Amino acid sequence: MTPLRSRLYEALPRRSAAAVRPLYFVLGLVMVGLGIIGVFLPIMPTTIFLIVAAWAFARSSPRLHNWLYDHPRFGQSLRDWNRHGVIPPRAKFWAITAQAASLGVVALLTRSPWLTVAVGLCLLGAMLFIISRPSQPTDATGIGSGRDQQSKSFDIKSFRQSDA
Repeated sequence: MTPLRSRLYEALPRRSAAAVRPLYFVLGLVMVGLGIIGVFLPIMPTTIFLIVAAWAFARSSPRLHNWLYDHPRFGQSLRDWNRHGVIPPRAKFWAITAQAASLGVVALLTRSPWLTVAVGLCLLGAMLFIISRPSQPTDATGIGSGRDQQSKSFDIKSFRQSDA
C-alpha cells in the first residue's frame, strides 16, 4: 500500500493538478491562519482548519504537508484524524458549543423560523457526526475504549469480508 502522503498528492490528474495547485496552496495558507487564530479564541476550532490545510497542502506542497503532520503541537491530532477518524473530547466540546451558540445567534437575528429550523437541522447533522467519531485512537489490534470501538466508522470492505 502506498503511503497516504503520496496517495493524496497523486489524487488529481496531472494536468488539472498543475492548474489548481496554487489555489490549494493559498487555501492551505488561509486554513493554517484560521487554525492559528483558533488556538487563541476558544470559540473557534483549530483542528478542522488544520485538517483542511493538510488536505490542501497534500495537493500543493509536500513540504508544508509534512511540516503540519510533524508539527509538535498539531501533528498528533492530524495523524489521529487521518488514521482513526479521532476527534478529541475537548475539540468535540468546543465544536458543539460553537454550533449551539451559532444557532442561538441565528434564532435571535432572523425573523424566519424556517431559516432557524434549516440551520438547526444542518448543525444537528454536524453535531451527530462529531459525537459519533471516536475520542481516542485504537491500538494496532483495533481495540480501543468501549464507546470508541462501537463508534468506528463504517468500512464497506471490512463489512463485505465479514459477511463472506
